[in-house]
Amino acid sequence: MQPPLDPHEKPPESLKALYKRYQKADAVTLEADDSIVCLDALPSESWRRVDRFTTSDVQQALRAFHRGAELRESSVNAFVEAYESKDIPVAVQQQLLSYTFHRDLSIDQHKTNVHFHHDISYPFDRRSFFDYDPSRTDFLTPKDSVTHKQLSLGQFFNRRLRWLTLGGQYDWTAKQYPNERPPTFPAELGDLLQGVFPETRAEAAIVNLYSPGDVLSLHRDVSEFCDRGLISLSIGCDGVFMLGGAHQRPEEPSKCLAIRLRSGDAVYMTGPSRYAWHGVPQIIAHTCPTALQAWPASMAAEDTTYEQWRNWMASKRINLNVRQMYQ
Repeated sequence: MQPPLDPHEKPPESLKALYKRYQKADAVTLEADDSIVCLDALPSESWRRVDRFTTSDVQQALRAFHRGAELRESSVNAFVEAYESKDIPVAVQQQLLSYTFHRDLSIDQHKTNVHFHHDISYPFDRRSFFDYDPSRTDFLTPKDSVTHKQLSLGQFFNRRLRWLTLGGQYDWTAKQYPNERPPTFPAELGDLLQGVFPETRAEAAIVNLYSPGDVLSLHRDVSEFCDRGLISLSIGCDGVFMLGGAHQRPEEPSKCLAIRLRSGDAVYMTGPSRYAWHGVPQIIAHTCPTALQAWPASMAAEDTTYEQWRNWMASKRINLNVRQMYQ
């Protein structure tokens, strides 16, 4: 078990300098920056196979999650052969989005950043917020109308909603998990992750929502009561993800890895990387896969479900960061 680390500790200056460099770079500069690992461009012989994962195990987990649907064999193979497991099939990504935003967001035990300043009225019978027109303003009421405004659903989804917690409800102010019994972790997501990453039991997740211009500051995840690996799933626009050593002297040069994460990539931080500093200095606009851009609306012209929300995902990056809380 890792000795306790200070959740309030600041990252090394050298890592902060690299973070600012990636944050300020434009799309052309990022594309040409050979310090950023782009997994699509790596020759397959340079990938380190993750031996504890087998094609059949991952295939079974993906099919069970997606209700038995057939998935391309190439997607399953790619998923287990990269040194960070990658290429979650688009059908599974769409199902993850549906569970998270049509169902889990409508459960009042799953808190969001918006709860700090607004009272949220939940749809009847746990319907999806996306069932309603973006102009509706009766779901989000400010706790203090002098300092905060009434929000429409469009404002809520397009800019104000930044994170949603599933399972263990992390206290961002105290940087710890509350003592009370947490909500049940979503079973389908837990089963999927257990099938792919059997060493980590999914007990808590932070669902981050990003738009171009948003960032995630350098930090370490040190509040859990165990050192099991962290699971990170990316859906939507590309993001620059960087991580550096957890234990280094301030005067030493930072050891840092930067990866351009694309939709469908999954990173498993375990071993030396479990307590590494990590962050997202940039979300790259206009990179959401075509098959996801219309979501929650359908790609099929004859299906007008959620038509008023068409192309919501086109400018979004969704990251599910999942961890085990207890040994």
